[in-house]
Amino acid sequence: MRRLPPLRALEAFVRVVRLGSARAAATELGLSPSALSRRIGNLEDYTGKKLFSRSGQAMKLTDEGRLFYDAVAPHLETLAAAVEAQSENLQLLRLRLGVLPLFGTQRLFPRLPELRQQHPRLHIDIDTGPHLIDRVGDTLDAAIALTVEPGPGFHAVQLDQNTVRAICSRALADQIGTTPTLEALAQQTFLIHTDMPLSFEAWKAALGLTALQPQAIDHYDSGQLILEAAAQGLGIAVMHDDHVKRNADPRLTQLFDLEIASPYRYWFVCRPVDLDSRPVRLFHDWLVAAQL
Repeated sequence: MRRLPPLRALEAFVRVVRLGSARAAATELGLSPSALSRRIGNLEDYTGKKLFSRSGQAMKLTDEGRLFYDAVAPHLETLAAAVEAQSENLQLLRLRLGVLPLFGTQRLFPRLPELRQQHPRLHIDIDTGPHLIDRVGDTLDAAIALTVEPGPGFHAVQLDQNTVRAICSRALADQIGTTPTLEALAQQTFLIHTDMPLSFEAWKAALGLTALQPQAIDHYDSGQLILEAAAQGLGIAVMHDDHVKRNADPRLTQLFDLEIASPYRYWFVCRPVDLDSRPVRLFHDWLVAAQL
């Protein structure tokens, strides 16, 4: 049997890479900075590779270090999974996930059986409350949030790049006409998601309608309810094209055949340190591979 590599040194190396900070990794492992440095040094001696360049207290991953991490990290996950599978203490893995209802209904839930089949011990508590990103690291382990860009300090993975559409009931579209004028649109009610105020501005700007002042703007905190309100003829909804397509409601149609880049994207967000939590890591890796 081959001699095993220094597993504690491997753990220290992986944590430094994932956290992006030697100091943060030392804190997580309960080590002094010098003890952490010694573990990294032991791994470099074992591999014969310079994994980090050092300048004072700072450690920067080298090209060799990046190649080493990419080669080793997946196998460490496999090792952890194998040990857990043979453990007599088969506890459930619990993830507290924040997600917007429409994303959950249309994109996440239809694929969750795949995740359950791959990781039957992973269970997810779903939270659809407001201010998802603000609660990551507190009441949430991770979130799938709709925003322009998550703030600094988070590990964030962009899940899509969407376009904005204006949609309404077919009856309302017939009433407005095939080439809606500024005057005709000014008489309408627009339906805007509370978390997406910039979408309406982007739509107006792309059509050269920045002067548009509609009769009213009604705000909703639910994408599904906006779609239903538009289908019922209550106004013109400015929505992501992806949601409209997935909804496939024959009562709805779009105004103007234009692709307008949305200011908003869906992001997976967690704290960098929580990637070392097995529930977060399993869900993160599955989500990235699944490409919902």
